[in-house]
Amino acid sequence: MSLDKLKSTNNLDKLLSAVKKDEKDPTEKKSYVDERLWKPELDVSGNGYAVLRFLPAIEGEDLPWTKLWSHAFQGPTGQWFIENSLTTLNQKDPVSEYNSSLWNSGVESDKEIARKQKRKLQYYSNIYVVSDSKNPHNEGKVFLFRYGKKIFDKLMAAMQPEFEDESPINPFDFWKGANFKLKIRKVDGYWNYDKSEFEAPSAILDDDSAIERIWKEQYSLADFTAPSNFKSYEELKTRLDTVLSGKQVVSNQTVVDDAVVAPKVDTKPVENVVKEEEDTMDYFNKLANG
Repeated sequence: MSLDKLKSTNNLDKLLSAVKKDEKDPTEKKSYVDERLWKPELDVSGNGYAVLRFLPAIEGEDLPWTKLWSHAFQGPTGQWFIENSLTTLNQKDPVSEYNSSLWNSGVESDKEIARKQKRKLQYYSNIYVVSDSKNPHNEGKVFLFRYGKKIFDKLMAAMQPEFEDESPINPFDFWKGANFKLKIRKVDGYWNYDKSEFEAPSAILDDDSAIERIWKEQYSLADFTAPSNFKSYEELKTRLDTVLSGKQVVSNQTVVDDAVVAPKVDTKPVENVVKEEEDTMDYFNKLANG
């Protein structure tokens, strides 16, 4: 695909259509630092600031973002369960099934466990770093950016403004998009992005040859949802049993001192009951990888 064709086909309606389709349907854990990922840093006052530009999809991929569901929680055994969820691939996942059984038990203590073990949502996009005062050497470079639902909602708000005096923009467009001012504060001990905002629309650079260089330096997002990045249902179930109790499960029944205990019945999924929030996968990955 030529840059001229991208200029005419990077369509906002196409992106919004994909979001609506996705809403109708209900990272790979690494032992090394992924140098492709850009991460913000806080200053001594506990605030963070950077200016980013979200980039369009690369050739051969339809969307400029990809999303993953994952689970990260500590079981009663003290062990951690940190795995990608098969629900990302629209497949059955043992943790989601277990959480459903807890939620549908009607016992409040079970619901609280389900809340603590709920899925966590994360997105990946290509970005161009316009300004990064904490790490100026990142400026003018292309990175992958991992972010949560709060920032994704900012992107959606730019594409679908609420008020009639606001014009929709495609924040992933090289020419008609807008720089994103990432503003981070610490609120109740958590990173808060509420003050982040888009600047007025503008071309990322004035030179199309420089824009083409950026486009060619972008990374594929398809790898994050490749089947090879997910364990099988059976592998996840074995790990879940170990984290929860260390007990062996045979034919969907738990063996406890040679007595068979029937599992609770799974009905409706719990994932839509609990409000999603920004995840803290960096913290969980450190725990998993020592």
